[in-house]
Amino acid sequence: MTSKLPFVFFGTPALATVFLDDLEAAGLVPALVVTAPDAPRGRGMKLASPPVKEWAFIRSIEVLQPEKLDAEFSSQLEARSLQLFVVIYYGKILPKAILDIPKHGALNIHFSLLPRWRGTSPVRAAILNDDREIGASIMLLDEKIDHGPIVAQKKISVPNWPVKASELEERLTRESARLLVEILPSWISNSISAHEQNHDLATHCPTLAKKDGLIRLADDSYKNVLKIRAFDTTIGTYALFERGPSTDSTSSPQASSGQAKTIRVQILDAHLENEKLVIDRVKPEGKREMTYDEFQRSGARPV
Repeated sequence: MTSKLPFVFFGTPALATVFLDDLEAAGLVPALVVTAPDAPRGRGMKLASPPVKEWAFIRSIEVLQPEKLDAEFSSQLEARSLQLFVVIYYGKILPKAILDIPKHGALNIHFSLLPRWRGTSPVRAAILNDDREIGASIMLLDEKIDHGPIVAQKKISVPNWPVKASELEERLTRESARLLVEILPSWISNSISAHEQNHDLATHCPTLAKKDGLIRLADDSYKNVLKIRAFDTTIGTYALFERGPSTDSTSSPQASSGQAKTIRVQILDAHLENEKLVIDRVKPEGKREMTYDEFQRSGARPV
């Protein structure tokens, strides 16, 4: 039954195609794909298609790329016999006029055990806060962010914690696809129903800026490695170093003449060893990626 279900898929980046691949393997292929408009990318800033559009093109699936989710776009959807929307990695909030179109609603995949970690970066928030209650939720979308009733949830175990956000996102993408395949027949046949979240227990993902990626190597090693793992796919982490004359107060004026240069260094990977932070790979500003040992040979000192 589900293989013939005419549903619309909303999504944009490469990880959304991972989700689609797993649905396709189970016999679920969307009748229509909605994704972001083409955008300039790369050094030449040439217009490029989103990965989901390329995925659909290979399979001759119709694609819509609305700039705005307005009345004109709603009319395009209403003109088709659409029974279900599936939303993951789309990046826009669907208005009520669109949510009301499909007979079986709009199912959204969220990478937390809602109502915990509502917002756009639940994986990052969980790792940063050392929250090992990891899982995925499928909810029925309403007009508020991550507020709709829960259709299904799945908790997963995560060995080798803390894990990189990139690794956890891919795993949750695949686990969510499996969960959707598992529950969809029951959802379509009305054998299961959605239940309201306990809104009193809701927590929200923090809003972070580039400056929040600053690592001070003298700080707590475990908290630093949590930050490095949490931010690997988003704002990244960095530390400040100095290169040049020593700032040691015991140095003579002659030895300390001149100015030390402050260097911003991206921390690309690190691990804990005997409860101490061991940096593996870095990228100094304006330079290539290298091992931390190689960088240290330049004489740079942590600020």
